[in-house]
Amino acid sequence: MAKELKNYEVHLVEENLLEITGKGDNTLWKNAQVLTDFCSPWDSEKPSKIEFKAVWDRENLFFCFTVSDTMIHIDRKDDSIHSIGSSDRVELFFRSNHAMNPYYCLEIDTASRIMDFVAYPNKKFDFDWNWPQNNMAVKSSIDDSSFTIEGAISIVSLKMLHLINDNKIETGLFRAKYNEKEKSIFEPVWISWVNPETETPNFHTPSSFGVLHLIE
Repeated sequence: MAKELKNYEVHLVEENLLEITGKGDNTLWKNAQVLTDFCSPWDSEKPSKIEFKAVWDRENLFFCFTVSDTMIHIDRKDDSIHSIGSSDRVELFFRSNHAMNPYYCLEIDTASRIMDFVAYPNKKFDFDWNWPQNNMAVKSSIDDSSFTIEGAISIVSLKMLHLINDNKIETGLFRAKYNEKEKSIFEPVWISWVNPETETPNFHTPSSFGVLHLIE
């Protein structure tokens, strides 16, 4: 019997009123369920608090991560995949079915840089792929206690990629946190909404997904 997926309800808000600022300060966010149920199964220390929110307005799926962390690591060498992949970031993975063939990955750092790619089973990644143009916007901000990454993804693009089924989007929500172990040597801590119950860190597995349920 298949394990029941964790569920997050995405509440409906009035259309065309939520403008993302990177601060998550629009009053419509008060309609969102606050998700804080993140874990780091492969690390002994409890991760700093993460709040995730999502709402939708039939035109866009809006998301917002607020992470209680001031020790932010960002690799500023360039804007390459390697640079973003070596920085503190949040991640959303979307799949159309349990087979994950394919699935789509968005990894976003605190400078609003986006690493978007399509992936296939056994960690086969195509970094030449990009999310459909003009169908996603992301902004971010940093204050004295946290950072916020806020975004909007068009419903049209989610449907185009066959990611909405019966108003449900199978989604993985993650964070990569880099800690300095030695001078200029950083090692990641991997944090997930769903514990994939793998021996070593792995977000690229069916057991790491939950469901974002679009509520009418």
